[in-house]
Order: sequence, then structure tokens, then C-alpha cells
Amino acid sequence: MSLQVITATQAVAQLPNYSSVIDARSEAEFALDHLPGAVNWPTLNNDERHRIGTMYVQENPFEAKKRGAAIAARNIAGHIERELLDAPKSWQPLLYCWRGGKRSGSLALVLDQIGFRVSLIEGGYKAFRSAVLADLPLQAQRHRYQVVCGPTGSGKTRLLVALAQAGAQVLDLEGLACHRSSVLGQIPGQAQPSQKRFDTLVWDALRSFDATRPVFIESESKKVGNLAVPAALIVAMHASPCLDLQLPTEERVALLLEDYAFFLHDRELFCDRLHALTELRSKAVVDGWKALVHAGRSEQVVRELLTLHYDPGYAASIRRNFEHYADARAVRASTRSDATFAEIAKSLRAELDLPA
Repeated sequence: MSLQVITATQAVAQLPNYSSVIDARSEAEFALDHLPGAVNWPTLNNDERHRIGTMYVQENPFEAKKRGAAIAARNIAGHIERELLDAPKSWQPLLYCWRGGKRSGSLALVLDQIGFRVSLIEGGYKAFRSAVLADLPLQAQRHRYQVVCGPTGSGKTRLLVALAQAGAQVLDLEGLACHRSSVLGQIPGQAQPSQKRFDTLVWDALRSFDATRPVFIESESKKVGNLAVPAALIVAMHASPCLDLQLPTEERVALLLEDYAFFLHDRELFCDRLHALTELRSKAVVDGWKALVHAGRSEQVVRELLTLHYDPGYAASIRRNFEHYADARAVRASTRSDATFAEIAKSLRAELDLPA
């Protein structure tokens, strides 16, 4: 037999060496989080897992095991027929389930008997999750950061995109969190990942970076939408040098109207999001904004949101939390165009993206 049982730490270190990383859990478990690059081969799918689990608890564990084994055997056969009939003997998979037990063990046993060299994670996803949580602070602390600061609408995300395109190392927390990090920042039709998934995505990005070069990151708060940014990363960001991105007010308004165009097409959605500001800005102010939105004057609302809500709050928060902001280097963008940000990114990379 060539079946190997390895620790989660060993598995992570060897991930590039495997032909496939296979998650044997249900679709719902996989969606919540999974190892980088993993594919989902459920031994029991969502409905099957629920039915067998209910039978195990409420009826008869032995009968549940028999029925579960029959279903698992059929599913494993389906995976083999769908994925492996043309696979060479050199194909080497890494397998796991929730705790490295029956679901991944059953699949591993069959693949091992076929003759594939199979590795199984001891402790399964649960052990991997523990390893990620232990390693995240170390990954966050080993990097140098350049924190891109600037008020709402100054183009911080556009600059990060331009920096990535220029070859810089960029950690886009809003991109990973599927949220634009404000009361209005939820993207219609796009759900945020689970906290576990977000943690894994951040960890995977950090571990891929070269520690001799800086990582450009936006001056996020402790939460992006409903997701908490890892505490060690927040601490590292707060102690890092800052860039102060500046864009003329009219350009900022135009940029926000472009980036939040869905509000222009759905006034009710815009008003619904504005309602969340009632406690901070008063019912009279928010009702006034809603009336302007319904009158087709969203541009005026955006301008007032900047001057009355976002800018004062951002100015106080950034100075309070980022200890080097007072010495931030000013980065001036004359327009919101991609060409402008590409030129700035090129300059910043030449000056700052240097080995330690």
C-alpha cells in the first residue's frame, strides 16, 4: 500500500507537489472554506449527508452506516468514472474531509487499491484550519507594507489594481472580501465569503509573497463588511509607512458614480442603503438624501456624503489608527483615468518596490 497519512502542516508545505487536492466533504462544507486549489468530490452530498446524519442520531447508527457506505461507494465510483479513467499511474492526490475520517478514508482506500500514491491529511480540514490560524500571524508579521491611504473615492482600489498590473505585490482585502468596506459597500448579487474562507484567502495570499519586497495594501478598518481582518495584519498595517492618495473632489464624485453605478439604476436600493446612516446623520438628513435620489440628483447626494459623512470620519480614523500617517507621502492623481493610475503605479514601483 502507498497510502500516506500526513499532518496538515506537511500537506500545506507540499501542496504544489500534488496532482490534485481533493475535498471529500459535502458541497456546502466545501463552499464555506477549503484548501487552496482543492476540488470537491463529495463522498456524501448535502442531502445525503443530512439524511444519513439524521438516521444515525434518531434511528439506528448501524443502519445509517450501512446506507451511508452504499451511497459513498456509488459516489466514489462516479468520481472515478468521471475523473480518473484516463489518469496515469503517476497521478498523486491529496485527500481530506472534516476530520480525516470515513469520507476521505473511504475514497483514499479505493484510490490506493487502484495503485495511485495517495496522501491523506490527518485531522482533515479541522487540522488545516488550526494550522492556518496559527500561521496567519506569522505570515502577516514577516512582510513590509506600504499602506495606501486616502479619503473615499480617491481611487485606492484603482491604484492597487494598477500596482498589481505593474508587477507589485498587492493584497486587495476588499477584493477578497467581495465588499467595498463601507455602509454602501455591499455589491448587489455578490455574497461575501465566510470568515473561514476569507482567512484562508488572506493567508494564502500572504504566504505567496516575497518577504524581501513590500506589499501594497489599502488602509482598511478592522472589518470589511461583515468580515474581520486578521488582527495581526491590522497591527502590522497600523505600524507601516503610508501613502496619501489625493484626487480632486469632482473626480472623486465621478469615480464613485462609476464604481457604484448600480445605485443609479436602482434608486430603491440606494435609499435602502442610505437608511443605515439614519442614526449617525439623523432622519431629516437621510430623508433629504432619499428625496434627492428619487428626484434624479444622486450626484448631489454623493457629494454631500463625502463632505458631511465620509471625509470627516476618515480623517479622524486615519490619524488615530495609522501611526505614520502624519509622515505619509502625498500621491497626487490629477484624474481618475486608468492611464493616470498606471503612471502613478509605475513610479511607485520604481521607487518603493525594492528588495529589503
